[in-house]
Amino acid sequence: MNYPKFFDQIETITLQDPLSEFLGTFEEGLIDFSYLDVVKSAGHSCPTVAGAYLCTLKALKALYPNETPQRGAIKVEFSQTQTEGVAGVIGSVIANITGATTDYGFKGIETYFNRTNLMAFDQNIESSVKFTRTDTGASIEVNYNPHAIPPQAKQQALMQKIMQGIATPKDKQLFGEVWQIRVEAIFANIDSVITL
Repeated sequence: MNYPKFFDQIETITLQDPLSEFLGTFEEGLIDFSYLDVVKSAGHSCPTVAGAYLCTLKALKALYPNETPQRGAIKVEFSQTQTEGVAGVIGSVIANITGATTDYGFKGIETYFNRTNLMAFDQNIESSVKFTRTDTGASIEVNYNPHAIPPQAKQQALMQKIMQGIATPKDKQLFGEVWQIRVEAIFANIDSVITL
């Protein structure tokens, strides 16, 4: 499987998942999520998927400065509705990493490991997304601004050629390369696109 090599340079997210430990899935329940992992789940790499990953990475570092984040014990809230803009896509990426879901996730074993009702949309918050620890109540609000890293000028022209069915194979390859150059730039300029 070939993919842009910068994926391998992106910091991974490690969480401890009590359910995983309970079921003997991963030793001590420790799970590493890489950007490549979420790209596989989403099926593509784009500024939205990158932003969801970065929001989660930065929020978990802030909420768990000296300990491993607990998967399944993090509430996630969005100001947008689930069908507004790209909120649903961002929610899917964050759900994969944190385990948080609305009403469709794992309902638990007796009173343990319930992952439902940990994600909510259309909430009265000022940020793009808010993360809250369910054990301490500590929370962090995260804003993501991908427009701080604009696309290259030729990206739009190449996309139009593809949409019109007149792009050459070279045009299509170049479009993908240009697209991923912007994603790489977003990761290289985290402080420009993410604010807490």
